[in-house]
Amino acid sequence: MVYGLTIIKKNLMKLIEFNGNKYPYFQCEGNAAQFIIPFAKQFCKGRGVDVGCNRSDWCFEGALPIDPLVNGYDALNIPFNNLDFIFSSHCLEHVDNWVDVLEYWTKKIVVGGVIFLYLPDYSQEYWRPYNNKKHKHIFNAEILKDYFKSKGFVNIFASGVDLNNSFSVVAEKSM
Repeated sequence: MVYGLTIIKKNLMKLIEFNGNKYPYFQCEGNAAQFIIPFAKQFCKGRGVDVGCNRSDWCFEGALPIDPLVNGYDALNIPFNNLDFIFSSHCLEHVDNWVDVLEYWTKKIVVGGVIFLYLPDYSQEYWRPYNNKKHKHIFNAEILKDYFKSKGFVNIFASGVDLNNSFSVVAEKSM
């Protein structure tokens, strides 16, 4: 048992258990981006960054990595401007003030540029901040859609919850 998680191996399916609920084991291995990248490629084109990729080989293809473990940069320290996109997977829940981070990212992208977020969903109990001290926030698509709408973004799309107990939101900067 690690941090309240129990690893269960049944037949070929490896699972984790938390508070009596079972989840796929891959949810504790990292690289959650692998599940959304094919979809994100439809929106994230041009010059962009992957904030919070954790490892250079997990970085969104063609993007510049932004991660303290990779190159010392972080969510509020992107050394590039005029970006076409910012891709971020399972990062925003770790920052102190997510509103400040999104406002900063908005300044880094061009009009017509996109912010693409892939985030843990409330449906995975272990990812809730009161169960996982690495997480400071828990989101749902409606909160982020509302945020982007209030900031004048357009073409805001959100997915439902996937088998990784995560969801995505993409929004286009309009002004």
